[in-house]
Amino acid sequence: MAADYPSRSIRYVVAFNPGGLNDVVGRVFCQKLNEAWGQPVIVDNRPGAGGNTGAELVARSSPDGYTMLSISTAHAIGQTLYQKLGYSLERDLLAVSILGSSPLITVVNANIPVKSVPELVKYAKSNRIAYSSGGVGVISHLSMEMLKHAAGFDATHVPYKGGGPALVDLLSGQVQFHSNDIGLVLPGIKSGKLRAIGMMTEKRHPLLPDVPTYIEQGYKDFVMGNWIGVVVPAGTPKAIVDKLAGELSRIAKLPEVVQRFAGQGFDTSGSTPEAAAALVKTETARFGAAVKASGAKVD
Repeated sequence: MAADYPSRSIRYVVAFNPGGLNDVVGRVFCQKLNEAWGQPVIVDNRPGAGGNTGAELVARSSPDGYTMLSISTAHAIGQTLYQKLGYSLERDLLAVSILGSSPLITVVNANIPVKSVPELVKYAKSNRIAYSSGGVGVISHLSMEMLKHAAGFDATHVPYKGGGPALVDLLSGQVQFHSNDIGLVLPGIKSGKLRAIGMMTEKRHPLLPDVPTYIEQGYKDFVMGNWIGVVVPAGTPKAIVDKLAGELSRIAKLPEVVQRFAGQGFDTSGSTPEAAAALVKTETARFGAAVKASGAKVD
């Protein structure tokens, strides 16, 4: 079966709007799959409900290897955050490979007098402030809810349809702080319109070596980022899953692919289906506990 696969076009569902990291990564990998296999691999954007609209679509698709889903941290979060889901990550989808990951960084509008995470907490306790996110349930939302819970302060959450629109209002000063992939906020930092106050990594990031980690500032549990992987409907033959995983891992290690994303802080990796499944399980449990502790939920 795997020897004949693929014999026709493949649909690659991205559960978020065009232009974001999930979309850009998907398009690069799809182009490389097309070049390797000689079959069209078409990106199909199906945004909505924190990534769950696209996930439900793929979960109901035929398990034949011709429909894939770009999965991210948002899907792991959504398993607990959303009270009514039409699918289960564990039951209805099968992990193929983790394509890579990008760490989160917290930034503030440069016009507010905040230069560190503790200063943000202090400022929030004496001022009414708001933060933007790429939508309810995505990591830019939950990470800041976790910070609010851990530090004991309040701030208004303003969700947008994607990280790009959320960044626009941060740059204009309509909201005061935001957390997202390093690549998304890097231009604003370099222009001086945004100030980076905390990196959610174990060690400082080479793109911004002067920005301290959350750990350095007293928040040991704040190591997180947006990983991106691929899943297929449960029941897809193992031979096809293995063939897909092998090709995706090969692409992730291509020098031109590594270089394409290095400047955006996205580290491509590739993995086996077993390693991908283990990460999805671990992250679902981790963020499930965080969702419950924060009290965040979506009906």
